[in-house]
Amino acid sequence: MSIAAPRKASDAPAGFSGSYHPDDVTFLLKPMAPKVIDIAEKEHLIQSGLCHYSEMVSQEKAPGAAYYAIYRSALDRGKERMGREVAAMAARIASDISGPVTLASLVRAGIPLGILLRRALHEMDIDVAHYGVSIIRDRGIDAIALNHILSHRPGSGIVFVDGWTGKGAISTELERSLAHFRNLPLRLAVLADPCGRAWLAASGDDWLIPSGILGSTVSGLLSRSILNDEIGPDDFHGCMIWDHLAPQDVSRAFIETVWPCVRANLGEVEPSVWTEADRKRMSTAATKTIQRIAAQYEVDNPNRIKPGIAEATRAVLRRMPEKVFIASTHDRDLSAVIHLADQAGVQIEFNPTIEPYRAVTLIRKTS
Repeated sequence: MSIAAPRKASDAPAGFSGSYHPDDVTFLLKPMAPKVIDIAEKEHLIQSGLCHYSEMVSQEKAPGAAYYAIYRSALDRGKERMGREVAAMAARIASDISGPVTLASLVRAGIPLGILLRRALHEMDIDVAHYGVSIIRDRGIDAIALNHILSHRPGSGIVFVDGWTGKGAISTELERSLAHFRNLPLRLAVLADPCGRAWLAASGDDWLIPSGILGSTVSGLLSRSILNDEIGPDDFHGCMIWDHLAPQDVSRAFIETVWPCVRANLGEVEPSVWTEADRKRMSTAATKTIQRIAAQYEVDNPNRIKPGIAEATRAVLRRMPEKVFIASTHDRDLSAVIHLADQAGVQIEFNPTIEPYRAVTLIRKTS
């Protein structure tokens, strides 16, 4: 058998593009409207084991004006770096894969990077397609979506795309999932790989990726993916469309701001190099930091530790944090997570020993 759990992939709907341009991405997700629950209830249900996090979703609120100002500053400072690094990653993908390339971006954090990579590869006259697919910790990748892709595109050219790595939980989940797909290459491409788990990364730096500090308003207005009893055996994983945030949506604007920086570097930069030595160096440092925090604060569930600027920031937005560790009190790239923590009354603790990360959020234990 060449693919896992073959079900009715050929009968699956064609997908949609959210608030992005239709050429940029096809989301293989099922729009749905489950009941939303508040963050405190969600946290209790997750930590008590009564519900998996993917079964529930909380209402996403519009960031305030001050937070959007932080985002715009991050974009102004980071667009040139992101442009260079995306161009270098595209060059590496083009050099490593002969034939059609299929980008399967992991919803949501992988989507902005996947769109920019798709545009870059298209500009290089490569046959490229881009899909947005769900992967859920402890549940795996959406096999219906992946089978749908494989019914239309050669598996030999597939590249999975995420924004960054944190502890490597999604990397592990991808490895487990692909064990059921014979001969499908395990290629995970990320912009930043501080835990050393990606096939391709522009660097191991934990830097302020501008798209990393917003949620649906930089991700096509999609919620994170949902997998509950409303999802049938032949359905894609689900999501909500946060239409109420349309006035604050910057999904297309983000792409159109960074894309000129990518295009300017095509043919001008060397392909990205991410070696086994790079991965080992980052993995060793990351593991030590996670283990140190877990031991010091008696954390028996590593899912309560959210390392890296983007993960730490999103955890303050979506979860109930106990505290936020920062590596520096004068780091401009930490302004978003510090702003959110201050607003939420979350303790901020200076800890210069959290390398390779610059910020880590510890989720409050509720059960």
